[in-house]
Amino acid sequence: MSGFDKRLSFDAFVSELHDGMTVGIAGWGPRRKPMALVRAILRSGLKDLTIVAYGGADVGMLCAAGKVKKLIFGFVSLDAIPLEPYFRKARESGTLDIVELDEGMLQWGLKAAALRLPFLPTRVGLGTDVVERGGFATVTSPYADGEVLLAMPAIALDAALIHVQRADQRGNVQALGPDTYYDEWFAKAAGRTYVSAEEVVERMDVAYPDDARANIFERCFVHGVIEAPLGAHPSSLPPSYGWDMPAFKAYAASASEEGGWDRYVSDVIGGDEAFYLERAGGRAAIAALPLPIF
Repeated sequence: MSGFDKRLSFDAFVSELHDGMTVGIAGWGPRRKPMALVRAILRSGLKDLTIVAYGGADVGMLCAAGKVKKLIFGFVSLDAIPLEPYFRKARESGTLDIVELDEGMLQWGLKAAALRLPFLPTRVGLGTDVVERGGFATVTSPYADGEVLLAMPAIALDAALIHVQRADQRGNVQALGPDTYYDEWFAKAAGRTYVSAEEVVERMDVAYPDDARANIFERCFVHGVIEAPLGAHPSSLPPSYGWDMPAFKAYAASASEEGGWDRYVSDVIGGDEAFYLERAGGRAAIAALPLPIF
């Protein structure tokens, strides 16, 4: 990989990670998740990770595989399946170090890290048990108002994982959906950002000049680009394809079965993405998944 060509294979991506890293996973519940990158981690020997996420199946699968030592999260949900089943099992087992945050507190922690600040003042979380139980500090405004605010500490990431529609070899991205959530702040809070994309081109300004406004963060924040067609499945990637609710239901059902996770890994995750996509119904079927209507 040169300064002008940031393309990586899945194996090269995994080789740059190490045990004990703090990894932020962008997306939102069952939407826009970099699931191909998560599956690459599942197939690896990585362990003792601190995961930061607005979580969905990404968090649940990593917990089920024993990859997670600590979890910093705003929620972990599959939407139509309100509580992610493998996350629930892990939390009920008492084996995880947990930092549960209000959604806004997590956003503010990422922004503080992105701005290279130790904390950011906010009203979010004040008066709640999240603040009381989390041991968070407050600061007093130095101005005439004297308002007492929560001092939300920075959540610095060693690595961030993000999935988009398009990227080029220099790290420019285009995320076409109507809601990219907080992907920008994951990218900017991280020491290294790894972007998986449905399509990787040589130069974005040549291939897709009319969608320049879809570049949600600058290429200087991108360390590696991995081509991963349909890499958000089973989560959605608007406007390209919707989530795969039958796949989520089958996954959730496995959590209540004896040996369910091991069978899921063998029968669904498999040894590489080609196996996974075939077992998920094939590329054409995934690409045709309808977008959910809210």
